[in-house]
Amino acid sequence: MVRAKNARRKRDSNYENIEAVVKLKRYSYADVKKMTNSFAHVLGKGGYGTVYKGKLPDSSGQEIALKILKDPKENGEDFINELASMSIASHVNIVSLFGFCYEGSKRAIIYEFMPNGSLDKFISEDVSTKMDCKALYNIAVGVARGLDYLHNSCVSKIVHFDIKPQNILLDEDLCPKISDFGLAKLCKKNDSIISMLDARDRWLHCS
Repeated sequence: MVRAKNARRKRDSNYENIEAVVKLKRYSYADVKKMTNSFAHVLGKGGYGTVYKGKLPDSSGQEIALKILKDPKENGEDFINELASMSIASHVNIVSLFGFCYEGSKRAIIYEFMPNGSLDKFISEDVSTKMDCKALYNIAVGVARGLDYLHNSCVSKIVHFDIKPQNILLDEDLCPKISDFGLAKLCKKNDSIISMLDARDRWLHCS
């Protein structure tokens, strides 16, 4: 009985934390199922969960990508980190966030759909799709601008900790957008040095 009460108190605390730090539209799990047509179209799978294609449940019918996070037994720290980081970031080279779901163990992040997927499929030796040097250069510059924004111009300095081709999404014009902020760290604007031990610990946690 005591253990159940403690678990419920901890869960309620997580709910309060999310409401306090994330100013985004919150959806129910029933909404999530409706948006994805009961998870009919899988876009990809990664270390943090599965991404599905869907549409917003409003009159716009805008296409979205919806990530269902796995490991619901975790305390939600990575989930809150990602929501907090992405909700304060607004830049052409950062993926836009539309909302989230936090209903018991059900957690989802809803963001803009990127029709060209992630960068890794364009640079893999197993894929015939190739980019010319100019396109790759423009992508590299776009990613650099996104990182510069996160480090120097965002409301709070954000260190991503997990930049890789799989986390660079491309829109219809091949404009790159940084995504997947699960390991991101929010820092004070005047912090000039981030501990490399912190970076190593976060990388080990991800591995």
